[in-house]
Amino acid sequence: MLRLLLGCCLVVGWVGLAQAASPVVQSWVSSQGARVLYVHTDSLPMLDIRVVFNAGSARDGVSPGLASFTNTLLIEGAGDWDAQALAARVEGQGIRLSYAAHRDMAWVAARTLTQQPALSIAVESMAQMLGAPRFAAESIQQIRQQLLVSLRQRAQVPSQVAADQLYHTLYGKHPYAHPVMGTIESVQAMTRQAIQAFHQRYYVAANAVVALVGDVDRATAEQLVEQMLSGMAQGQAAPTLPTPKPVSGQQISVPFPASPTHLMIGRLGMSRHDPDYFPLYVGNHILGGGALTSILGEAVRNQRGLSYSVYSYFRPMQVAGPFTLVAQTQNSQAQAALQVMQAVSDQFFTTGPTVAQLQAAQQHLIGGFPLQGASNRQIGEYIAMMGFYRLPLDWLETLPDKIAAVSVEQIRSAWQRRICPQSPVTVIVGGGENRALTAHD
Repeated sequence: MLRLLLGCCLVVGWVGLAQAASPVVQSWVSSQGARVLYVHTDSLPMLDIRVVFNAGSARDGVSPGLASFTNTLLIEGAGDWDAQALAARVEGQGIRLSYAAHRDMAWVAARTLTQQPALSIAVESMAQMLGAPRFAAESIQQIRQQLLVSLRQRAQVPSQVAADQLYHTLYGKHPYAHPVMGTIESVQAMTRQAIQAFHQRYYVAANAVVALVGDVDRATAEQLVEQMLSGMAQGQAAPTLPTPKPVSGQQISVPFPASPTHLMIGRLGMSRHDPDYFPLYVGNHILGGGALTSILGEAVRNQRGLSYSVYSYFRPMQVAGPFTLVAQTQNSQAQAALQVMQAVSDQFFTTGPTVAQLQAAQQHLIGGFPLQGASNRQIGEYIAMMGFYRLPLDWLETLPDKIAAVSVEQIRSAWQRRICPQSPVTVIVGGGENRALTAHD
């Protein structure tokens, strides 16, 4: 559930961070054209580096999974080091590498001591991974097999089957429609040539954001960024994604030999720069983002016992991400739970929250997640998100005031204009025999 709520959790976390003591975020553009965000901390002799590219699965084109495949290969050998040598090189200095691809973005990160030689080895390794990955044939085949195993396992998890079906139906021909990892067919067909071309187009400085958090001064941070991006072409930023269009409402039932049944009700939601961002965000916390204390939690689980869990979330992205209601319930209670979820949400869309509900939500959102609980890595994730979505540097400082300024009328207006007019896509997975999964599952 935390992964599903990531987009909203970033907002919640920054509210608390801003209230406690906002970290000073500095920004500049590297000589290669990458945007850099930097926060100095001196509590530990550590540095967290995260390089984010506008190179998520929305850029896959005709090869679903290409972004994920390419991103995974970056740590499988680079420059003079094969996969084993690169791993030994960083592990010998206690350097931790991580990476991931999502729909909007792909990133690579390193956590290292600021002492030498660890710091130099971390930056040099990152430079080679980003600018000169090997894409060796044996690594491609190894990652292909790993991805195929993951895809087959995913097809046996009802919640993931439901999510894939929802995106496929809600987004149609839009680049957000297909699974981030691709499909069995597309992964089997992936070529080294396609991977190299994707890397050359999207892993360029003009398409990158660098986030640094740790115990180095500004001058050192600038030098490290220049070194890390030295082997990368300047290139061009990725083009703007198309605006997704609402689709006709429909209900899709996927028989699946599992209990509980998984329910998902989806509509198009909001982007990171949506003018209704805060009314929709605060309203969702009241409706279903607050888990068991939310309107959905009270009506579906607490009062009627119709679900094990029930919640709702927005996933704001470059363009409108989904707004989704989710529940897990016994197979025999699926239709009853679905009816209550629909009735409760429809009423909320029409009437909005009460003043008391709004005040409780604002108090919870503004008062949570103190700064002392956030690690350098978490701060790095947050400022990387800010840089990627081009949010202002004072974004976190102004969050409490923006949440406090939301009114009942603003919430009601935003939900009636944006969410209520859309017919939902409903996906029900469970309560029956399995089926042969199609390419988009």
